[in-house]
Amino acid sequence: MNMRFFQNLYILALLLILPLTGLANELSVKPENGQKPLIKPQKKPVQIEADRITGYYKQEIEATGDAVLHHEDNVLTADRMKYYQQTEDTEVEGNVRLERPKDTLKGAQLQLNLKTEEGYLTEPRYLMKKGKGRGAGDMLLFEGKDSYRLKETHYTTCPEGDNGWHIRAKELEIDNKKEVGTARHVSVVFKDTPILYSPWIDFSYSGKRKSGMLAPVAGYNVRTGFDIALPFYLNIAPNIDATIAPRIMTERGFLLSNEVRYIGHKNMNGHLQFDILPQDIQTNQTRWGVLFTHTQSIGKGWQGFLNYNQVSDDRYFRELTPNLAQTSLANLSQQGGVSYNGRLGANGTVSFTGFVQRFQTIQQDRFDQFVSPYERLPHFSMNAIKRDVGKMDFELNSSWTNFYHPTLVDGKRFVFYPSVSAPLRNEYGYITPKVGLHYTQYSLATPVENKGENIDRAIPIFSVDSGIAFDRKLQLGDRNFVQTLEPRIFYTYVPYRNQNYLPNFDSAVNDFSFAQMLTENRFSGSDRINDANRVTVALTSRFVEQDTGIERLRLAVGQQVNFTDPRISLLPPQVTSGKSDFIAAISGRLTQHISTDSNIQMDESKFWIEKVRTGISYQPEPGKVLNLGYRFTRNVLEQMDSSFQWPIAGNWHGIARANYSLKDDKILAGLAGFEYNACCWALRFVVQRLTTTTQTTTTAVFVQLELKGLMGIGNNPLQVLQQSIPGYTSVH
Repeated sequence: MNMRFFQNLYILALLLILPLTGLANELSVKPENGQKPLIKPQKKPVQIEADRITGYYKQEIEATGDAVLHHEDNVLTADRMKYYQQTEDTEVEGNVRLERPKDTLKGAQLQLNLKTEEGYLTEPRYLMKKGKGRGAGDMLLFEGKDSYRLKETHYTTCPEGDNGWHIRAKELEIDNKKEVGTARHVSVVFKDTPILYSPWIDFSYSGKRKSGMLAPVAGYNVRTGFDIALPFYLNIAPNIDATIAPRIMTERGFLLSNEVRYIGHKNMNGHLQFDILPQDIQTNQTRWGVLFTHTQSIGKGWQGFLNYNQVSDDRYFRELTPNLAQTSLANLSQQGGVSYNGRLGANGTVSFTGFVQRFQTIQQDRFDQFVSPYERLPHFSMNAIKRDVGKMDFELNSSWTNFYHPTLVDGKRFVFYPSVSAPLRNEYGYITPKVGLHYTQYSLATPVENKGENIDRAIPIFSVDSGIAFDRKLQLGDRNFVQTLEPRIFYTYVPYRNQNYLPNFDSAVNDFSFAQMLTENRFSGSDRINDANRVTVALTSRFVEQDTGIERLRLAVGQQVNFTDPRISLLPPQVTSGKSDFIAAISGRLTQHISTDSNIQMDESKFWIEKVRTGISYQPEPGKVLNLGYRFTRNVLEQMDSSFQWPIAGNWHGIARANYSLKDDKILAGLAGFEYNACCWALRFVVQRLTTTTQTTTTAVFVQLELKGLMGIGNNPLQVLQQSIPGYTSVH
């Protein structure tokens, strides 16, 4: 036989073997009928590189000098290593480095079985690729795939050379599959000083949700004294979690706070907060508060909702809540119902709402004189719009409500307000005449002014809305803009009908504003319909960036002229009595860093200013913001409001806010503090003072040490800062 015969035989063998190899892979993955694979899958290959490689075939390999071992997604480097092929054991020493998908491990000596991933590493140093956690220890024990344990170790998220904080632990378990760490006998060390000890702590080094103890929350409030909470987080399911927080207050006692959050199918979500203080030290009473919200899609356009709030007593928020914004709450809503939104043909919509609603009115002290709103037991409303029917639009607003009040007149009210409009539009502008009839029927529990128990009211409403749009291109600096000029005229006629004898279930005077000028009724609700014979003339100009479409600036002026003096009013009067009011407004970003939102209202008949609301903000970069504001309402209020967040020196930032009443000569809301932001930790100190009623104030102190990637110790002031300082950003 010649050499060509053996070559042909070798090729034939390869052609037969290669298909069988592919079949073996299929069978090894999906054996049929529970049988074992016909061909066992091959082991994952191990590749070794080094300056020098010696060994015995299929027994052991020894590599020295820049040795590198590749196995799956892992890369092992060292000065020397041995690999035993039969057992898949490795013995490595000298500058050991194990590079894995989720971490990097370094040490002096390594023994590791590549199959079981069990072994040890001496003098270990580790770096987590998610969360940037790192540390060192005496010994690292590999305990299977994605899991290892460190002895006498420390952990921090600070970069190399910076040990601003770290935890010392007798033992630290790392689970790379769940991306969590569990430490035992833990000391939290800040600036080389132990500040907290815990026999056990676990944390997510990647930021994922997980059950476990959270950092203590501590603070001070003049009402509660020193206040510390020990929250425990429960990750019950991917769509359900909870926080249980025992809270100890030196002036009040022990309070248990319970919070549950959930989401589900069909847009279902909810939030339950229940706090209970079994025995208040000062009042010797059981005190509690509950908040529950729930929304859920029922299907086919229907949605259910529930919003329930209640506290045990009127002074609950003022004396027990850590959130000072809640101390000024006057009415807690208790509401539940259903709603529907759907289509009405091709060019129409219809909506329906039904609910019951009541309130808990909080009278915090003898100076409070809050009148609780009417309860609605129940309320039904239906609104519909049908457009482009014979070039006309039809609209219907209707409702039926049973109003109840313990001290005021009760009654049922039916509202039926159909209207029709005929919009005429082209590319230049529009004109829309509209006519409607507002019909209201009352069935009262007691007769009023010899009108009987059943009374009604019918008021026609006529309006014409018109506008034109012009635009031009212009260049300001190196930017191209489109400037618009949009004049608008809105006329309203509503005849006078005496309404003094009607109850007032839900009407109030809307704040006079640019938007309100362009509405038919200056009252909210349905019990008062204004008489009107007036025209509003408005002019708006917008500057829009041509390249981005962003509106950079808006200028608007408007004037409302009453041809007859309005006769319908609510006591006390809250609007001007002149025949003409003028409003000017400017809003937008004046420059890259300066923005404003301002408006002024003037009574031209008396030549005085009725209202001013102006604000300007300067924010050159995150962490730098300066806000100035001024509010004025004739005979009601005059306030200055200023706030800032600004670097002081290095990583130090000052934060402050002052809302000062010029009319009362006192600070209504004040806040001052500082924050220090390092690369891996932050310290915040904030003092907040609020005037809750005309006679009382409350003060709270927030102190928080945030160890980034681990915990925040103290009472978190971030929500307070974001609410008090527009544009505030947490600088990291």
